[in-house]
Amino acid sequence: MANILHRIKAYLYDNVLTKDNPNDFTARTVSERSLNVQQICQAAVTRGGADISASSMEHATELFLKEMAYQLCDGFSVNTGYFTASTTIRGVFDSPSETFNKDKHSIIFQFNQGENLRAEIPNIEVSILGVAESSAVILQVTDVKSGSVNDLLTPGRNLKIAGSKIKVAGNDPFIGVFFVNTTSNVRTMVEESDMVTNNPSELIVVIPALPAGTYNLEVVTQYGGGTPLKDARTATLDKILTVV
Repeated sequence: MANILHRIKAYLYDNVLTKDNPNDFTARTVSERSLNVQQICQAAVTRGGADISASSMEHATELFLKEMAYQLCDGFSVNTGYFTASTTIRGVFDSPSETFNKDKHSIIFQFNQGENLRAEIPNIEVSILGVAESSAVILQVTDVKSGSVNDLLTPGRNLKIAGSKIKVAGNDPFIGVFFVNTTSNVRTMVEESDMVTNNPSELIVVIPALPAGTYNLEVVTQYGGGTPLKDARTATLDKILTVV
């Protein structure tokens, strides 16, 4: 029997990503919070007993990540044992002589779990906390231009948002789809005319002219499945999206 070292909690949500079984569910982990490099290095010292200072580890990690990014940009693949990374070109080339076109093609970096991380899976215990309270939730977004899922944003192109009870409805002046810059907290709202599809389980919107940076995605709505809600509620994607 595996030695349980870790515990993950999750709630169940209606599975809107598959159509074959209308009564199935998908599990969504309850994330305590997002850790940055500094916090992980500090934990490595205080919990893991690392034999160097947290600041030294942080400095070395930042140097490693910077060099890794440089090598990825030169087309090298990376295998750290804990994750693999590679550079991928998205888009269709219509002839053997066609060259790369930034308006038609895109470059993304793909990361996948490595052997060392997979080896930890048997040590994780999952606690299902039951079906989540009936509220709006964003489960997945797809950038149509690049094809990336829960990652990139291409301003001026479509974004598919899959979830539950995310239809934008109500008379509250603050309802809508918002991109919130993680650094400045500036909120950019999708114009009503740029709402291509507005259904309870799927939204398709035109991404605003966002500057380069990282963003949280929020859907604010009074949609309740029947009777409109008295107060607006907010669904936030649990992934950070990036405009390059």
